[in-house]
Amino acid sequence: MKLIYPINVKNEFVFNSSARDFTVEEIPLYEFTGEGEHLVLQVRKKDMTTWEMLDAISNHLGIRRRDMGYAGLKDKYAMTIQYISILAIHEEKLKAFTHDKIKILSMVRHNNKIRVGHLKGNRFKIRLKKVLGVQKDKLDSVLKWIKNNGVPNYFGNQRFGNDGDNWVDGKKLIDVELKIRDKKTREFLMGSYQSYLFNKWLSKRMELNMLLEEFSESEVEQVMGLPKGSLAGTKEEPNFFKLVEGDTMMHYPYGRVFNVEELSKEAKRFESKDIAPAGLLAGKKAKLSTSTAGLIEAPFAEDIPLNGTRRYAWIQVTEITKNYVEEKAHYELSFVLPKGSYATNVLDVLRGGTI
Repeated sequence: MKLIYPINVKNEFVFNSSARDFTVEEIPLYEFTGEGEHLVLQVRKKDMTTWEMLDAISNHLGIRRRDMGYAGLKDKYAMTIQYISILAIHEEKLKAFTHDKIKILSMVRHNNKIRVGHLKGNRFKIRLKKVLGVQKDKLDSVLKWIKNNGVPNYFGNQRFGNDGDNWVDGKKLIDVELKIRDKKTREFLMGSYQSYLFNKWLSKRMELNMLLEEFSESEVEQVMGLPKGSLAGTKEEPNFFKLVEGDTMMHYPYGRVFNVEELSKEAKRFESKDIAPAGLLAGKKAKLSTSTAGLIEAPFAEDIPLNGTRRYAWIQVTEITKNYVEEKAHYELSFVLPKGSYATNVLDVLRGGTI
């Protein structure tokens, strides 16, 4: 995937995805009740996957991993703080649990098991290194742009495996060129292909945004192979991400899905962060874009034997704080992203990129 960067600046810095320089902390969806038959653990782990952490705890307790609850999967090469749940009957045995990569920070009773997706978002803390004075000023400027505008919501490399090609097997499964018996593995690989198509579509829309920064609507229509007049009114929109007729939108940060009918009206709502464009995760029962947006989306709306849905194409970065440690040339960042979003999207915009 080629990156497209909204500001004509290239920033140089070093980022190591490690427990020393990268922290991810879950923000719970709700307050825990303090009573009930379940026990919610706030767990800190480092240099291991969520699956490995769950296995370590479940093996100690003598329970099945599937009997444990968790809200989301967290990075391996980071210090991560997340919430998991177990039945409270295991509380006494849990007191004897020790592990050099896992620390249980707190425990609280709750009425139900934690389910996947039961979180508001994640707070990221990142340390960038070798940031000299002039680079610090550039990062300040781009961070201000990010705060005002947001970032594209690409799926991160975690979705595509160590070699980045999980989607290839997913495509082969869909085309019946590969057979895998395990249902979860099949769905995971086909989901990777869904994500690949989403990223390709988002790259196409980012190309459209960049072209509209430099050329007229009629010129961009020719370049993109769109009907004459299909981009009317887009260039004057206040947002970097330009909406087009028929775009699928979602209320932000959660809410119902609908299609754009009045472009200027919805562009203003997008500017106020009340709504955001939603890209397609191809599959059954997915709501499709119409009009101009539908033409752009069509090559990525493949028939996939999974339930389809929509995913925010553009997200807001909130609670941004920064600290520059001049003597070490470290630039320390903290920010919050909605669930299902990747810190790499913020880093990519900070670095800059090319079409």
